[in-house]
Amino acid sequence: MARQSLLASQQGITKAKMALTLKGWSQEGLATEADVSRQPVWKFLTGKPVEQSIFIKICSALGLNWEEIADIHQDAESRPAEQQQGSSTDIDALVQEVRGKIKPSIEERCGTMRVLDMSQPIGLNDIYTNVNILEKITGRRRIEIADLMQGCDPENFDRFGLSRVTQKRVPGLEVVNRHSKLMVLGKPGAGKTTFLKYLAIQCISGEFQANQLPVFITLKDFAETHDQPDLLKYINYLFGNFGVVDTQIVEILQQGRALILLDGLDEVREKDSKQVLEQIKNFSYQYPNNPFVITCRLAAQEYTFEKFTDVEIADVEVADFDDKQIQTFVTRWFLAKESDLAERFMKQLNSNLAIKELAASPLLLTLLCLAFEESGNFSTNRSELYKEGIDTLLKKWDTKRGIQRDQVYKNLSLQRKEDLLSKIALTTFEKGDYFFKQKAAEQYITDYIRNLPDANTESEALQLDSETLLRSIEAQHGLLVERAKGIYSFSHLTFHEYFTAREIVFGTQALDEKLQNLASHITEYRWREIFLLAVGMSPNAECLLLLIKRQIDELLANDEKLQQFLMWVSKKSVSVEVRDKLAAVRAFYFTLSKYLNDLCPNPYINFPDDLEVTLAISLGLNIDDNASHPIKLDFKLFSAFIDAPSFIIESEDFDSIPELKELLQQLKSKCPDQYSCSNLEVYQSWCNDSIKSLVEHLRDLMIQYHNIGHNWQFSKEQMELLEQYYDANLLLVDCLDSDCYVSREVRQEIEDTLLLPIAEIEKRKKG
Repeated sequence: MARQSLLASQQGITKAKMALTLKGWSQEGLATEADVSRQPVWKFLTGKPVEQSIFIKICSALGLNWEEIADIHQDAESRPAEQQQGSSTDIDALVQEVRGKIKPSIEERCGTMRVLDMSQPIGLNDIYTNVNILEKITGRRRIEIADLMQGCDPENFDRFGLSRVTQKRVPGLEVVNRHSKLMVLGKPGAGKTTFLKYLAIQCISGEFQANQLPVFITLKDFAETHDQPDLLKYINYLFGNFGVVDTQIVEILQQGRALILLDGLDEVREKDSKQVLEQIKNFSYQYPNNPFVITCRLAAQEYTFEKFTDVEIADVEVADFDDKQIQTFVTRWFLAKESDLAERFMKQLNSNLAIKELAASPLLLTLLCLAFEESGNFSTNRSELYKEGIDTLLKKWDTKRGIQRDQVYKNLSLQRKEDLLSKIALTTFEKGDYFFKQKAAEQYITDYIRNLPDANTESEALQLDSETLLRSIEAQHGLLVERAKGIYSFSHLTFHEYFTAREIVFGTQALDEKLQNLASHITEYRWREIFLLAVGMSPNAECLLLLIKRQIDELLANDEKLQQFLMWVSKKSVSVEVRDKLAAVRAFYFTLSKYLNDLCPNPYINFPDDLEVTLAISLGLNIDDNASHPIKLDFKLFSAFIDAPSFIIESEDFDSIPELKELLQQLKSKCPDQYSCSNLEVYQSWCNDSIKSLVEHLRDLMIQYHNIGHNWQFSKEQMELLEQYYDANLLLVDCLDSDCYVSREVRQEIEDTLLLPIAEIEKRKKG
């Protein structure tokens, strides 16, 4: 009696696929010709049982003798239950046998990592930090620029707010378990290969999908193998030297017991891409029950490769590192080195948000660790550090792995790509456009490439070239990224700032004009990094520093009261006999008096924690450890005035001023005990009823004996100007302290005239 179902033999499947290829049909086309649904065609081509009448119809459509195609053995559905149970036991044993044989190979190929300038490879498990996955691709969101900028103040923005991802992050292993077919996308250096290697190591170690056989394939190596074998032959080649025979691999694949890990779809040369993609699709059709994971760069999937049209595959994205992942990576990196390196690294990283922003990329975090390991600090010239990160993405990352990308525009060298990115950066940064439409980005590119030698200046050709080039920069280098559908930004605000500064210093526009324009932004906080980077990049920063100094002095030049205030600061500083730089002393009294101007006594102020004296400290002032410092008395007097009610400062400190000592003793006697004083209502009542006149008397004595405590009665606008003036001077000092080249004479001139009124500055110039 005829069987109810048939299945094709391995040889029969090969003949059928050959016939399918010769006819130029897809699986859907074959189903149409045989007048059957697509599912039995898929089963037929993968060696699954198919109803006999349908089996014969498929063979007939292909022009094949069904008896030559059918397996001579019984199909699985007609086997006795005992035989099926035995078969299951056999495949389990076979998988474990082959796992044991290939374990050394997997550990050798996937157990270590060595990137960039690492002197020695490092164990994957020693450094691996768990990967998080976004199950929705960020660049495919349909949202507007206003949504991306939500919560970000353009003038005083949260750097991390510009790249904030709100969707849930899912652990990588969980996502692989959830999807049988997975395309893992990510920016260059996002950790895709490391994740795939980790899957292979975890699998072969029995920690993840222990009943599967991990098959790790670098697609670039596969594509460039001599004679271009199909994937099955390539797997046989990889495992053949370890005593694994071809039939064992086929059996495992047919039973769906392999974990197929295909790394670097974007790294395949363009001329090989079609063949490789076809191989992957055919392999997935032939052995559909095996889970597989493919990695590819964001944008490269659409820019270089067509999508999988016939395979159900889930696209996910590798998420940037969060603070916890950064901490874990750094701790593991420095574990075997000096005990405090990790702590020092994190302390400096957290104090510099521009550098910390780069640490969200595993590749750039590795670069930061290498740099820090070498010197124990981050370079004071941040532009050099950022340039190294950009060079890594533009050329080193591919070059060190032997990957040659196709040039999508023949006349656009790496240098010109940097020039192009610099022009885009300055144009958009000046407008405050941290995000920009795809059409705007393409127009910037068009404006640049139309001036290149041999450029095709026809509008349609330029448009196509600009579209292609934008995708190339995103896919190959990851310096521009699609944040939402049709909306781009630089991958890091830090890189946006770097390229902006680069265009100012090295662009084609007249340097004097660009530096003058930059100096005009001295009071805008968002330009702070640009100043620091431009000073660090410039071969001679003197011109920019002097322009900044002039711009700062002009901030208060037209306000008579503020000029009087600066004159008082200058005279007060000269009256104090100290060895410190006069600029540092001026910074201290400037801060002290500006703070005191609009202040009522407050029991909750904790001096000096709440008094911002950064500028004075930056200029070298240090009174914390010097009890005899001449400024110390003013320091204590100021504290007494601010904290008079709780009276932390003892009156004995002022023995040299009897009237002041007597007044302070009166305050102390009238002051509620510290527990009552901690109650704001009790304090305010006491302050209003009992001490107000005494505190004013204290101010008069401070002015009389120490020339501090003046109530300048600045307006709100004047206070805002003073804040801008202070911050701008602090930025100027930070620029001077960066690794920039400036002559000793110019440096001295700038420091000597910091925080001086215009009249004093002019007097010094004449004298």
